[in-house]
Amino acid sequence: MSTAEAPLALVSGATSGIGLAVARLLATQGHRVFIGARDAARIEATVKELRAEGHQVAGRTLDVRQDTSVRDFVAAAVDQMGTVEVLVNNAGRSGGGVTADIPDDLWHDVINTNLNSVFRLTREVLTTGGMRHKTRGRIINIASTAGKQGVILGAPYSASKHGVVGFTKALGNELAPSGITVNAVCPGYVETPMAQRVREGYAVAYDTTEEAILERFTAKIPLGRYSTPQEVAGLVGYLASDAAASITAQALNVCGGLGNF
Repeated sequence: MSTAEAPLALVSGATSGIGLAVARLLATQGHRVFIGARDAARIEATVKELRAEGHQVAGRTLDVRQDTSVRDFVAAAVDQMGTVEVLVNNAGRSGGGVTADIPDDLWHDVINTNLNSVFRLTREVLTTGGMRHKTRGRIINIASTAGKQGVILGAPYSASKHGVVGFTKALGNELAPSGITVNAVCPGYVETPMAQRVREGYAVAYDTTEEAILERFTAKIPLGRYSTPQEVAGLVGYLASDAAASITAQALNVCGGLGNF
């Protein structure tokens, strides 16, 4: 595939964990990739790392909570690399606690980071990114199995991810006649930096050790282990391919059997 023919993929939250694995896989599959995250130094380092592997990658800072940042990010991608064919809404955060004690700022930031951002970036890609005028497009939202079931001490996170799943299904049906598909990937427990922070939070809440929390979580997974970022990225890569053209408005799990729903 030549540079001129290579489709452009945008990936948010792409400097670690699932986002980095997705960016690398899409690049390996022949996409040009434009990445975003809040930390400029990490964006620079990630772009350098992926380019050293031979990939066509660029990026800039992105705060998905801010309208101006989202507009500037998509405009920069279009200016540097052309119209967008694939969007992966991956940026997100954890957050929870005893619901009666959750402060307003935590609730609003989790919803803004995990849910409002998906609408915000998707709308910008459809318009400024030019996707709405194409006959082929892929919008892939990283949700969670927590978007299909309630998570104890995780009401803000679970509510935000349920919202992502609902948005995905609605937009998938809306855009289906256009050739643009919209799907959600729902990871279960995945070994990432965020997963470690989640274990730290539960260890404090239950007055126990992180090791005990890890053992408790792992025991719930039929496969007997956490999934890897690369395994989640594998489903994203499939959904971005031509072979997945008839899959839309779906929320698909990557969870080692944790959620059979």
